[in-house]
Amino acid sequence: MPIREERLISLTESLVNIYSPTGKELEVCEFLQEYLQKAELPVELQEVEKDRHNLIIAPEGETPALCMNGHIDTVAASDYDSYEFYEEEGELYGLGTTDMKGGCAAMVEAFHAYYEDTGTLPDALLSLVVGEEETGDGTTRLLEDYNFTWAIIGEPTNLKPCFNHYGYIEANLSTRGERMHAAMARQEVNAVHAMLGALLKLTDYLEAEKEDIIFNIRDVFSARSGFVVPDYCEAWLDLHIPPHYPAGTIIYDIEEFIRELFPKEDVDEILNFTTLRSGYSLPEKGPFTKKLIESFEAEGAPWDTSFFPSDSDAIIFWENGVRPVILGPGTLEKAHREDESVNKKQLIDAAKLYYRILCSL
Repeated sequence: MPIREERLISLTESLVNIYSPTGKELEVCEFLQEYLQKAELPVELQEVEKDRHNLIIAPEGETPALCMNGHIDTVAASDYDSYEFYEEEGELYGLGTTDMKGGCAAMVEAFHAYYEDTGTLPDALLSLVVGEEETGDGTTRLLEDYNFTWAIIGEPTNLKPCFNHYGYIEANLSTRGERMHAAMARQEVNAVHAMLGALLKLTDYLEAEKEDIIFNIRDVFSARSGFVVPDYCEAWLDLHIPPHYPAGTIIYDIEEFIRELFPKEDVDEILNFTTLRSGYSLPEKGPFTKKLIESFEAEGAPWDTSFFPSDSDAIIFWENGVRPVILGPGTLEKAHREDESVNKKQLIDAAKLYYRILCSL
């Protein structure tokens, strides 16, 4: 197997040590461009906006049927002084190790090793995109110029291929009450009190009636005006929905539930759904799935499929007629944490598996 493990770990370290939250990917893009050029891989920069580019490696001629895709942006660091790479007891730590600079490094190493081994590019496209953690503008731009049938997306799945992807709904709930002196507080006109009550009841409702929906209260803000009863409160909510749920039905049910919570005129509520993405399920059959299974068998890895419960660029691929399989090292449980990490052996196994898949084409 021509995968060079030390080179893979070194690349992962370099990527993690370049801070690249969404919108500030220029430095990591420039590093990867130079790295790929030194490897004699024909890299193209695809402009997304000024100082933000996707990196693409593709064989000449028609666009191949498969795209391997990863995103080079991360969430913002919770502590700017401690986001960098370090290794400890077989784990690789640092911002983006699992989501998903580790997966990007494994894909780059697979393409690099294939080119060194054969002197040609595989019959696949490699796309390293920006913007996934926020708007997905990198992938949207990618699909304006390229049309392929399948995509392997290196999001963290513990190296289990995911043919099923949850949908995603982002909701904004705001309440407005009556501003008055804090000593004259009445809970029936307090916007924060109304919000907290609504969120607790909505959580109980979802847990009781729709327990397989993942519900997250992401942010809560209120008017900050000193010694007063707050007249405004706002909350942002995430809902990750199994693909069998009709998203429209979920929205209707939540709207009706919220409406019944505010029968009085003392507090007004406004509910907006700012993002709506339906999930998908792919059948685990067909020629490409067979190639994946054979690649797993060649590596001695178990074929154990799963589902992806988060939002990701896979939905953008799906909405544009591409069939995305999510398959990458690391786990979502370790993503976006202060101590984010990926298992070193699994990262190496991912590169070997990606290489097998490229060879199967």
